[in-house]
Amino acid sequence: MAREKAKTESNTNGYDLVADNRKARHDFFIEESVEAGLALVGTEVKSLRDHRVNLRDSYARIRSGEAFLYSVHIGTYAPAGQFGHTETRPRKLLMHRREIDRLWGRVREQGYSLVPLRIYFKDGRAKVEIALAKGKKLYDKREAIARKTSRREIERTLKNRNR
Repeated sequence: MAREKAKTESNTNGYDLVADNRKARHDFFIEESVEAGLALVGTEVKSLRDHRVNLRDSYARIRSGEAFLYSVHIGTYAPAGQFGHTETRPRKLLMHRREIDRLWGRVREQGYSLVPLRIYFKDGRAKVEIALAKGKKLYDKREAIARKTSRREIERTLKNRNR
């Protein structure tokens, strides 16, 4: 019961977080992010509310002037039976034309990708945060890990010194 209550509590930003793509922050430099709506069917919304979603290896593309989200795995909703949804179908992103055109202009540049960072509910509607990102090289990832471990060690020594 307490676990269910913790899942449904609202975040401080006014939204209910469903899934977070932490690996994207490790693999990419995040330039900017944009909020977009998701065009979903009913069973997908119910699965999202049950936190049955995986954002790993997912990406967004702009095709024919429309934005789509690919490779997002939204698990089946068992009570739907045969009337359920396809788990990894492309899902349309609901964005303004200006936003799509601006992102399309940036994605055409070398090395930029559209990566989903998180899926959440805001005022009862499913939203996805899409980031304009540039891929990290292996040495960049190693450098970030080294910085993180050194920061942890410094915090640990400061914590022990204050005792």
